[in-house]
Amino acid sequence: MSASPHISIVIPTYNRPERLKSCLDSITGLNYSKERFEVIIVDDGSKNPLDTVVKPYQQQLNLTLIRQKNAGPAAARNTGANTAKGQYLAFTDDDCTLDKNWLVALENGFSQTSNALLGGKTINALPNNPYSSASQLLIDYLYDYYNQKSAQATFFASNNFALSRELFEKVGQFDVTFPLAAGEDREFCDRWLFNGYSLYYVPEAIIYHSHYLSLAKFWRQHFNYGRGAYYFHQVRSQRNETSVKVEPLEFYWKLLTYPLAANNKQSSKLFLCSLLFVSQFANVYGFLTSKLKQ
Repeated sequence: MSASPHISIVIPTYNRPERLKSCLDSITGLNYSKERFEVIIVDDGSKNPLDTVVKPYQQQLNLTLIRQKNAGPAAARNTGANTAKGQYLAFTDDDCTLDKNWLVALENGFSQTSNALLGGKTINALPNNPYSSASQLLIDYLYDYYNQKSAQATFFASNNFALSRELFEKVGQFDVTFPLAAGEDREFCDRWLFNGYSLYYVPEAIIYHSHYLSLAKFWRQHFNYGRGAYYFHQVRSQRNETSVKVEPLEFYWKLLTYPLAANNKQSSKLFLCSLLFVSQFANVYGFLTSKLKQ
């Protein structure tokens, strides 16, 4: 394998060996020369070591496994990036599988704008789970709203983005002081823009996200997003940036009714609308809870 791969794929993982195996299966099928990328898996303190899961793939891929004490996905991503040898870093998660042309699409994006943070398209791989569907619909809506022009995007989720390793170091990596694994990708994108760099949307860079949610997990996820949003506002104010603008009521109305226009045949659209309402209530509750504790 090449000592200096072009792209380093960084995957944080925690207690999901079967999901990780599916992710690695998809990486072995990438339509991209295996000499031009490496895979770095950061085991963030899983209950059981992952050596036996990873070993079969080390014969097929330029793969490195790192184990650390549990510190959260932001710290795990930084650990992987600090080990990476590639010119570019491509981040995804252990519960994602990659389209075979994922790296090709990212490389094409870098050929057009090498100093941009690239974000790809995420598709819900569990369409029969309404909570997973609603959670992905929320992300889809935010991408439609904030990334209407590919070259003027403002937010990408960290399970599908890529950037120059040199600029990742220059901008300052992920903020590991966030109290929860929620909001650090939003803060990184904001800091990236603050430093004068751009975000570029590459919808051809597709991943499939298998994040199983129950109602309780759905509530907890969006409650934590609210807590992360409060901390994001605090960090942003420390940079002496202007306050994050409050979106007009039309933004929230379109959000709550977004499932009615979405192509989702497996789940009741009205039920998905109600779940998006729950997500926003949980988000506000999480935000206010953190503010009151502060």
